[in-house]
Amino acid sequence: MAARYRQRALPGFDNIHRQTQNRLNGAITNNDNTIRSDDHAFHDWYRFVLSYPPHLVRDYIRDFELGSDDVILDPFCGTGTTVVEAKLNQIIAIGVEANPFPHFASSVKVEWEVDPAELQQLIEEVGRATDTILQDQGINDAQLTHDPKVKLQTLPPAAHRALIKNSISPLPLHKTLVLLDQLNQYQNSPAYDCGILALGNALVSQIGNLKFGPEVGVGKIKQDVPVIALWQQQMRQMAQDLSSIDHDNYPVAHIYFGDARKLKELVAPNSIDAVITSPPYPNEKDYSRTTRLESVVLGFFTDMKQLRSHKKRLLRSNTRGVYKEDRDHLWVQDNQRIQQLAQQIEDRRIELGKTSGFEKQYARVTKLYFGGMAKHLHELKTVLRPGARLAYVVGDQASYLRVMIRTGELIGEIAQEIGYELERIDLFRTRFATATGADLREEVIVLRWPGNMGNG
Repeated sequence: MAARYRQRALPGFDNIHRQTQNRLNGAITNNDNTIRSDDHAFHDWYRFVLSYPPHLVRDYIRDFELGSDDVILDPFCGTGTTVVEAKLNQIIAIGVEANPFPHFASSVKVEWEVDPAELQQLIEEVGRATDTILQDQGINDAQLTHDPKVKLQTLPPAAHRALIKNSISPLPLHKTLVLLDQLNQYQNSPAYDCGILALGNALVSQIGNLKFGPEVGVGKIKQDVPVIALWQQQMRQMAQDLSSIDHDNYPVAHIYFGDARKLKELVAPNSIDAVITSPPYPNEKDYSRTTRLESVVLGFFTDMKQLRSHKKRLLRSNTRGVYKEDRDHLWVQDNQRIQQLAQQIEDRRIELGKTSGFEKQYARVTKLYFGGMAKHLHELKTVLRPGARLAYVVGDQASYLRVMIRTGELIGEIAQEIGYELERIDLFRTRFATATGADLREEVIVLRWPGNMGNG
């Protein structure tokens, strides 16, 4: 294992302790989460701002001694860091993702059979057609000038209401929709999906008004941007990455659209040698907001009703994704630590006089989160081979009224109750929490499935 990750041997949770020297290590900084200069190919086609870095995946590929005969699963696939890196290391990978646009992004990022010449043709033809239409409307995309009398194209009202307010300005949205109309003329082209993903990446990173910190929000309002050029820039990078490899030398990766708590429906029994993943953390981060702009503009969902149907496939990790019929809490009803944690959160809420609907859900969502992880780990047993190794990137949280949630310890305890062996917990990095004024651990739980307790 790389030296920068501090390891703690954990024979059992009764004797876990957290010493200052374990929490702080000069080799571990927030920069450890940044993507390295030689890791941009394919990964940069579309990436969550909070994604873990490719080098972390490589470290566990080496630590688990994985090779071309093995199969890696990422059941919380996100934007595909694990599956892309596995493919680059010539290892078969399977991803599962419940959020439509990240699922699409991961699928495109591991499809390397597209001819770069096809991409180049799409770049030229769609760019030229879009520019012609905009020019006829009195809009010069390159010089950022336009006729103020032009009637701008926009989204249907229901779709517009699903957007984060002011996440994109009217003129860039109009240009984007014109370009999308032209791109949709090429749906039978092998390069079409790359074109859609490139537009999604440009939307969230350059065309829209979003900013990313601990949560997605609206930054500086951009009244106009060169939409065609920004899309073409993304496409040219894709073409360059595809030109740099011989796709015949890399295995196929499979990305499934589905719920990580229902893996038996998606993955063959006893087929997985390793898991490298990062589930959502228990906090008030609504992960669907991170991808809201590109999802709505590109038609992956068109109103809040469709969004809610997608969110029901997600692990319950925040109060904006909790539903009356949820029952995942039953999976941890006998775990005393989690029950006590939930009660502590509820007691704190009452003590502070917090009465909002969301705050009243904090205790419930805590139980739903860890119950969902228990359900996931139960399902996962059925697809693992005996001796499979697992790495889960998780983070401590204090979002619920500053009550500390030791996510890694609790998931490790749940895993042991189910029959997994807890090998260790590695410190990946520390993050400063403004709410508590303390460093929070981001850790990697390392598990092993012995395969001797049945897969029921």
